[in-house]
Amino acid sequence: MKSIAFSSGWLSLSLIILLTSVSAIPHNIPRLSVFDRTSLRDLSDTIPAFVWDDLETYFYNQTLDHFNYNPQSYAIFKQRYVINSKYWGGANKSAPIFVYLGAEAPIDGDIQFTGFLPENAPNFKALIVYIEHRFYGQSVPFGPVKKNQGYFSSAQAIADYAEVILYLKEKLSAHYSPVIVIGGSYGGMLASWFRLKYPHIALGALASSAPILYFDDIIPQNGYYSIVSKDFKEASESCYETIKQSWSVIDEVASQPNGLSTLSQRFNTCYPLSDSFELKDYLDGLYSRAAQYDRPPRYPVTVVCGGIDGAPNGTDILSRIFAGVVAATVNRSCYVNGHHNYSRDPYGDWDWQVSDNEVGDGGGSGPVMAAEFAVMVVMELDGSGNGTWL
Repeated sequence: MKSIAFSSGWLSLSLIILLTSVSAIPHNIPRLSVFDRTSLRDLSDTIPAFVWDDLETYFYNQTLDHFNYNPQSYAIFKQRYVINSKYWGGANKSAPIFVYLGAEAPIDGDIQFTGFLPENAPNFKALIVYIEHRFYGQSVPFGPVKKNQGYFSSAQAIADYAEVILYLKEKLSAHYSPVIVIGGSYGGMLASWFRLKYPHIALGALASSAPILYFDDIIPQNGYYSIVSKDFKEASESCYETIKQSWSVIDEVASQPNGLSTLSQRFNTCYPLSDSFELKDYLDGLYSRAAQYDRPPRYPVTVVCGGIDGAPNGTDILSRIFAGVVAATVNRSCYVNGHHNYSRDPYGDWDWQVSDNEVGDGGGSGPVMAAEFAVMVVMELDGSGNGTWL
């Protein structure tokens, strides 16, 4: 990518939609994906066979480091991209190219669940291209990201996309086919940044639910959690109050002799709790994901609150909270610390991307999110370090 220069001038931005929906949990942070991946273990296995009928998978020999000239910078890794040419009008008609920029997960799930591209491609006679983000899925340079973190950044990722797009335009002789880059949430951030950095490659960008300005000193410190709090309070005042009271109850029980053992039993954990934070961090993520993906037909916030409020009269706070957990995570033999954690994938470390200032922390504790911030979801920390309900 050494040959790709940043343009000094740029055209007016088009098709950029700026919404703010971002997670801010330092340890169990929900990814910014357009759908909740936590319920899916192997996304490639969930894609119906007919979806692949119109798709062709390729691998591009991608440059490891686009911005340095060390010998190792010229190393090559295989980057996956998928093409749907079913609707394309062809290069001779300068038919457009829709490029979906992969985000913090394998590209398979986006192909299945993002219907915007195949729904609109026929009207524009557009070619559809999906490009997988480096260090995710089958586009992993040389092993786990923790050994190659210096090459794992949004700047490297959009430079990857630029190389693939230019390669495809040359290969397809589509020199006059306009390119629209598309992404959702973190992928939308990439799309908007791509349009700014490479305006000579992309005519426009569609950035859906993309928190491109969600960084320290730009948004309110508690912006993300205030929205989560609002969601739960609007769904049920009693549910909101129960969650509010539960944090201090968890701490109180944990401080007692054998308190962690008691909490492990009360929440049917897969393994004994190591500390109370482990439980609060789990609940933190549960509530945040419910709010982040609170949409039909399931409405996860309503489901959680239904479990909490639906407990029989006289049920104590911890039992109500556990009822909400069970309602939200059906068909589990145990809870809290046994299911696969997608923020801990050996390939594609979402926590690293967040802490390396790839996306805003949403909590206001600085680009590198402090562990003491947002220990409890739907809460903010006061000056003493104690959680207070928003």
